[in-house]
Formats: sequence, structure tokens, C-alpha cells
Amino acid sequence: MINFKVILASCLIFLFGINAIAQTTDSYGLTKIGEINPRNANEIEGSNWLLGCETLDRDFTDYDAYKEYLNPLGIKRLRLQGGWAKTEKVKGQYDWAWLDHIVNDATSRGLEPWIQFSYGNEIYEGGGGINLAAGVPHSEVALAAWDRWVAAMVNRYKDKVINWEIWNEPNFGDNLENTAEKAAALNIRTIEIVKRIQPEAKVSGLAFGHIDLEYAAEFFKVMHDSGKLELLDNITYHDYVYNPDSHYPKVMEMKKILEQYSTKITLRQGENGAPSIGGPGRGAIGDHDWSELSQAKWDTRRMLGDLGHDIESSVFSIIDMAYNSGPIKRLNVKGLLMSDSTKQVIRPKMAYYAVQNIAAVFDNSLERITDVKDSHNSKYIPEDPNEVVFNKSTDRSFAVYGYKHQETGQQVFTIWESESMPNNSTEKRLFNFTFANAKFEEPVYVDMITGEVFDIPTDQWSKNGAQYTFRNIPIYDGPILLADKSLIPIKK
Repeated sequence: MINFKVILASCLIFLFGINAIAQTTDSYGLTKIGEINPRNANEIEGSNWLLGCETLDRDFTDYDAYKEYLNPLGIKRLRLQGGWAKTEKVKGQYDWAWLDHIVNDATSRGLEPWIQFSYGNEIYEGGGGINLAAGVPHSEVALAAWDRWVAAMVNRYKDKVINWEIWNEPNFGDNLENTAEKAAALNIRTIEIVKRIQPEAKVSGLAFGHIDLEYAAEFFKVMHDSGKLELLDNITYHDYVYNPDSHYPKVMEMKKILEQYSTKITLRQGENGAPSIGGPGRGAIGDHDWSELSQAKWDTRRMLGDLGHDIESSVFSIIDMAYNSGPIKRLNVKGLLMSDSTKQVIRPKMAYYAVQNIAAVFDNSLERITDVKDSHNSKYIPEDPNEVVFNKSTDRSFAVYGYKHQETGQQVFTIWESESMPNNSTEKRLFNFTFANAKFEEPVYVDMITGEVFDIPTDQWSKNGAQYTFRNIPIYDGPILLADKSLIPIKK
């Protein structure tokens, strides 16, 4: 049995020192009343979250090393890569043992695999590559073999797997070989096979390595003109950026292009995360002075930013990945669990617990308040009872999103400084906030990085009808919550 409490205590002391973590009551006048109580994935009916368990197809990670950490994290859906080259090493012969083990174990734990059809297979001429930046299969012989493998995998797992994804990052590194037309053609032939065998399947397409609006427009057009676009349930994208709040204008622009062809297909952020240490050769956004703290801030800002835009969000990845081939040359340290070349778990990182906090609070019992406006006028009271107005005592840029419980109507607001990439400091600054048309019975303050929950003293908040004012609230570039206490699972 994993003692997460002991591990968390040792991690926090190691990373920050006792004084930095315990600056709560003395520094900001708030009284700690407990911490977020983690929830097992099986306790959660549904949520916005997915978890990256990629690269098992290339043996960069070991499923058995981290499987006991999956359920306690609180995320039900797992992103896996199907590994054509690992399964079919001899033409016409499939060895499913490795994938059977993972799928059977995950589903026995109540988890839900989301399996990607990737990569190519070099035993066939024109069979495509087997790593990032690989070309898609293109010869008639290879594509026929691809079709057989896809059909065999869907037939094998259709009773346990309903979620699929087609290929991975066709445009990685500005890949000129995988044109939008080629990527669309592979999506079309693959989804036809999946839907023929498993009509109820949920299929993700595109899996953008970075958002290229021209590429997306061509992909959508080819799919639409073939009459196959609306067979897809969602369009996935990755788009690593240093400031996790900076790319939403581009995401929304891609959504507008998609809606020219279909308003039924949703967007899914299919793979995103930040490193816990910096350095070249470690993959996307690695060349920065990252720490476990800035990683935790980045991951939680990405999750809650996606939630605030009604986009499903996948965390990359459960564990550090020991790449030994392809364009990434060193340990990819975007894992929530620390590992090394042995692929064994050393310990959970701060990001593991921060993501665990998000999963414990934000499940499908909450619905987004779609109209949270910044009025810059604390006197403004909206006429529309569904319009929540947010006012702050500063011109700094904040990300603010609101949610309400579907049954009680009690609310929670996420707030963080959004104007720059996450730094490596725990220092906070004090700001005042006013919410009009809000609903709190007993408001609390929550730091989502540490999971600490604080009572807000009565002299720091007031209520006038449905208008709430909060004074001297500590804010930094990691997410905090102003929430009704009933919405936070608290362990004392």
C-alpha cells in the first residue's frame, strides 16, 4: 500500500523547506482548516480529465512500475498508444500479450483506456515510421496491412475499449511528408473500419502536434468533402507553449474553422504537460529553468484553462519517459512521477499531488458558469441573474473561471495570474475581488498546488445581497480557489 501522506510530506520539505510551505496564517491572515482529500478514480463518476500513459509501445516506460498510482490520482481515462510495430513483428502474426496485459489490468481497476492507432511498421515497404515525426503508411501493401491491424485491434478490445484516436502528431516538427491530405486520408480509412466493427466507438482525429490553422482547414475540408468528418467525435491537439494561457485565441480560431464544417465535433486537448527540470533534448518547451513547482503550476493552469473553455484535457504524462530513439534524446521529465533510465518510480512529484487536487474537486457534478464578466466597476449589478460579474482591484491579467454545483447551485471560482509563464516562487500578492450574482454559504480559500484549505476571516469578506466582496486575498501564478466549503472534499 502506497503511503501518499508520508511521500507528500517528504516531497514538500525537500522542495521548499518547512518555512515556505507554512507561511499560511502568519503571512496572509488566513486560518488553515485542512487539506483537499484525494478521491480515488472509482469514486468519481466522470470528469473532464484524461491521463497520458504514452510510449509503452516503444518501451520508454513500464506500466507495471506505475499502475498502483493511477487510481489514487483520480483520473479515469488513460491515453495509450497501440503500437503496430510492437504487435506485428512478423508479417501477418500479431502478439497482443503486452497490450492485453495493460488493457486487462486497467479495466479491472475501473479505468478506461483511450487507445491510439500508431505508429507505422517498417516490416512493410512504405509502412511509415515508428517514432515522433514519422511518416504515415503510404504504399498499397502497407495500407492494407494497416487496415488489417486496425480491424484486429478493434475486434479484440471492443468489449473493453470504446475510445480510440488516429495517429499521433502528423505535423510534428513541421513534417512536410505528412500533408493534411495524407493525414485526412489515413483518418478516413481508419474511422470507416472502426465504425463498421464498433458503431458506438468514440473516435478522435487529427492529434495535432502544434496548431497550424492552414493545415487544420485543409484537413477538415478533405474529411468533410469525403462525408466522413462527422464520424469523428472530437479533434485533438497538443500545442505546447511556455505560458499555458497564451494559446487560447489560436484554439478558438481553430474551433471557428471546424464549425464551418460541423458544430457537433468537440475539441479535446490530447497531450500537454511541462518538464520538472530544464535542459535541451528533453522535448517540447524543455529549454527553460523549470522546477517541480513551476511544472505543477503549468499543469494545473492548463487543466483549469481547458476546463474554462469547455475543452477536455489530458495530462502528459504519468511518469518520466526514458526515450532511446527518435528526436528526443534525453529523459523526458514531464511525468507526474519521477523516474530514470530504469523506468521505475522514484517518487511522486509536486505535480502529481496538484493534479490529484484538481481531480478531487472538479468532476462532472460542477457545470461552468459561461458568463463571467470583468466589469472594472465594483458598483455594477447585472440584471441577468445568470450573469456573474467579476471585479478586481488591479489592472493585472488574471484568469478567472466560475462553476456551480448542479444540485445546490453553490459556486467555485478559479483565479491565477495569467500574464506570464509559471515561475519558481511561492510568493503571493494581496488583491480585492467583487463578485456580483455569486452564491456562497461558507466561502473558503484553496491553494490548488499544496491542496491547503483556509477559512476566510469575516473581516476579509462581506455580502450585500448576491454581491460578495473579498479583501486581501493572496494570489500568484498558480491556481487558487474561492469556493463554497461544501464543494471541497477536506481532510482535517
